[in-house]
Amino acid sequence: MSKESYDTPVSNVMTRRKDLVCASHDCSLEEANKIMQQSKKGKLPIVNDDDELVALIARTDLKKNRDFPFASKDAKKQLRVAAAIGTRSEDKKRLESLVASNLDAVVIDSSQGNSSYQIDMIKFIKETYPNLQIVAGNVVTTCQAKNLIDAGAHALRVGMGSGSICITQEVMAVGRPQGTAVYKVSQYAHKFGIPVIADGGIQNVGHISKALSLGASTVMMGSLLAGTTESPGEFYFQDGVRLKRYRGMGSLSAMEQKGSQQRYFSESDKIHVAQGVSGSVVDKGSIYRFVPYLSAGLQHGCQDMGAKSLTALRRMVSVGTLRFERRTVSSQAEGGVHGLHSYEKRYY
Repeated sequence: MSKESYDTPVSNVMTRRKDLVCASHDCSLEEANKIMQQSKKGKLPIVNDDDELVALIARTDLKKNRDFPFASKDAKKQLRVAAAIGTRSEDKKRLESLVASNLDAVVIDSSQGNSSYQIDMIKFIKETYPNLQIVAGNVVTTCQAKNLIDAGAHALRVGMGSGSICITQEVMAVGRPQGTAVYKVSQYAHKFGIPVIADGGIQNVGHISKALSLGASTVMMGSLLAGTTESPGEFYFQDGVRLKRYRGMGSLSAMEQKGSQQRYFSESDKIHVAQGVSGSVVDKGSIYRFVPYLSAGLQHGCQDMGAKSLTALRRMVSVGTLRFERRTVSSQAEGGVHGLHSYEKRYY
């Protein structure tokens, strides 16, 4: 606006109330969308009986619903949101604020989930917020899983020392091969209808297929998504390659912060023992291209294995129709690119 326009009354600029296209607060979402389409407006104000604005529907919401049909939404068509908390007493206050903001699920973040701290936190959440979904972990054995399920966990994160930036197995001699952990824990958890999240070791589409076939309901992809445009951090160039920094919560640089110290129960330690490293990952472009690539790759994998769905894939493994086999070093080399002078490896 120019300085000459500063004295112009707002009533001369804004649309008058009698010309506004609005919808009543008691109309359904389908009716509101129909009104907006017929009026060809970009925004539709929702007003109550006192003609007060209570909500606003945008045309961009329709476009997002069309472009992302598989988005996780609740009954009110709002995106489902989960938040991570620790197991300390101060986290209870933080959880109270999160629940007040309509949190859908809480993830209890701990490198070793089978602890009295986490069990007490689960029981507290169950008593205080009985309708809140709880994702507990991390665990790698059925005994660990049993304790968290008995406490009231609704889902389990499985993995210890298998992440790309984690060195727990190397330094602490604690952990379990990720495939074995997912298979054993999911076998036990599924008896109680508890879903399992494979956390760690996912480097490509093939690893996603393996995790899901071994019993996982979903996977966590920290390192895979860390290199996307939308992830936190700035890109930088090194030797002509576009990179983004990626660090483990158990790295020394992360342990300098309070959150990481709580995760590894090392707040009072004078000497920190690193269980992770800091590194960098290659630029993978926008998540709008990368996630569809992962989805399409998983579909092709199921097609090659003869599974119509992920449920069918797990059933095939459980009954022995689809089996895992050990591969020698020679067979692994044979399964990759070989026999070429040079090549370009592009995934999408």
